[in-house]
Amino acid sequence: MTEGDIDDIVEHHDALINGVRLHYVTAGPEDGDLVVLLHGFPEFWYSWRYQIPALVDAGYRVAALDMRGYNESEKPQDVESYEIEELVGDVVGFIDHLGADSAHVVSHDWGGAIAWALGIFQPEVIDRLVVMNAPHPAAFARNLDLDQLKRSWYVFFLQIPALPEWLMTADDGELVGDLFRNQAVDPDAFTDEDLDRYREAFCKPGAATAAINYYRAYLRAIAEPMAKSALPVVGQFFDPPGSDEIPVETLVLWGEQDEALGVDLSEGLDEWVPNVRVERYADASHWVQCDVPNQVNEELVGFLDA
Repeated sequence: MTEGDIDDIVEHHDALINGVRLHYVTAGPEDGDLVVLLHGFPEFWYSWRYQIPALVDAGYRVAALDMRGYNESEKPQDVESYEIEELVGDVVGFIDHLGADSAHVVSHDWGGAIAWALGIFQPEVIDRLVVMNAPHPAAFARNLDLDQLKRSWYVFFLQIPALPEWLMTADDGELVGDLFRNQAVDPDAFTDEDLDRYREAFCKPGAATAAINYYRAYLRAIAEPMAKSALPVVGQFFDPPGSDEIPVETLVLWGEQDEALGVDLSEGLDEWVPNVRVERYADASHWVQCDVPNQVNEELVGFLDA
């Protein structure tokens, strides 16, 4: 898949959703079952460049967001705009904007964190759920040992005002490119053109602060709920059920060479997700959908088609 291929098959859109202007791309037949794609940090819709063609070929209508704060989407600068209830509200509003009552939701990293919360609090909008290298919040609380704290050091570093933004945008976002190139298992997973696009998106005015504010909002709200092994945030937006169980069919895809998240976070999930299947890839990193795209696409399409 080359840069030109994906640009040829997607259409770009903007919409006011949940009070924020969000940019997104669509592809595939208008009458296909809807698949919503949610990216992570420090990415944007382009992170699904390997999955979009496969889903379109399988007959799905695909819609991939630039999450609020990223790339072409609006970039609120206050931390409160990135609380979990706002992020879930974006996805609920996005599905409604697309004219659907529900959709398949496919997610990675921060998109996965939002998808887990969506599955807990508003499962009725999800047909089937796919999460890639993002831990269920209760599993993260259960496994928050010294090893995982060491892996999560960057969450604490990102709380420092201004410095993370400066470092990540220096030299036209060189550090952003390094996050992809240096962590990938497959040296060909990211081309120079791919890295240029990630750097350019992250260095847009306000984007770095917005993306980092996801972590700032998370840590502000995490202490008490984490101590209770519950979802990190329960806001007034929700009418939460009595537990964080997810009642929808769920597929978890996990790259075992993830430097930030231990493999144990993908184990024992049926305690909270009764209808879950987990596939792990020994030869994939945190960027699982780029390291082993063919394997991911096969699992993804097979799961959604079932």
